[in-house]
Amino acid sequence: MMTSRTQGYIYVAITMCIWGGFTITSRLNAIWHISPWDITALRFSLAFCILMPILIYKKDTDFLLNKQPFILAMIGGVAYCLTSYSAFHFVPAAHAAIFLNGCIPLCTALAGFLLYRQPFDKHIWISLSIMLAAISAMSFLMYTETGVAFGLGDLLFFISAIWWGTFTVLLRQWQLSAWHAMAGVAIWSAIVYVPIYLLFLPQHLDQVSTLHLVMQTLFHGIFVVIIATLAYVEAIKRLGAFKTGSIVTLAPFIAAIIAVPLLNEPISLAMMCGLIGMGIGALQPWRWFIHKDSLQQQLDENKPNQ
Repeated sequence: MMTSRTQGYIYVAITMCIWGGFTITSRLNAIWHISPWDITALRFSLAFCILMPILIYKKDTDFLLNKQPFILAMIGGVAYCLTSYSAFHFVPAAHAAIFLNGCIPLCTALAGFLLYRQPFDKHIWISLSIMLAAISAMSFLMYTETGVAFGLGDLLFFISAIWWGTFTVLLRQWQLSAWHAMAGVAIWSAIVYVPIYLLFLPQHLDQVSTLHLVMQTLFHGIFVVIIATLAYVEAIKRLGAFKTGSIVTLAPFIAAIIAVPLLNEPISLAMMCGLIGMGIGALQPWRWFIHKDSLQQQLDENKPNQ
């Protein structure tokens, strides 16, 4: 019988594989010429077809009439997908780890301050300093190497981080369950986006391999939207938000390194500088030592007197 801790690490491993796979497969979309418009429509269409019958069967559809799931869907569903998928068509996977995943903790803290006046703690200030130093060094090295510090893809990734940071703060503030948040985002995204896609946006599905379309639709529609969300929540229940978040944040950075040999993507000194600096800023490894010291102090205080 597995312990709760062991189960937690299994759920973490599942989440890491899917989140890392998101980086790789999203870059493959660009290589396979699957447009952001197409993959976003396929992703939410499949999730809708799976989740809506379940909600109807469970008679659990009333929550969809609230404004919160709709707003979350527009920010963390449609807007996030379109900007992040588009960015992968302009820059390699390493840029996603730096400007998307690396900036998400910062954008989340900033969104919390702007929306609900949640103050920055000392860890956020330390992360901000490290990230700004890493970005400055990386931009200088990139300008020295190529004559260009940042590109359109980097901007789109940063905008995606803003969307996701805002989504995270609203989700935390509104306290929707994981099931309602996931289902609400998928269903409202499909209801709003798919008709617009079919009526007004360019479609290039006939120019893409059927195998590639099926692979991407299954992965992004089932694994990313449904399985990763539920696995992440179950991991938090067993290991806590801090440990779970710290571990799974590694996934996109590992994926960026794997993409170098797997997708034959270049990795420069500037990119390595950005990956290391943004990784340290996002992971906040010093908190592990503080957390361990705090736990040890509690254990010492709870020891019976000999």
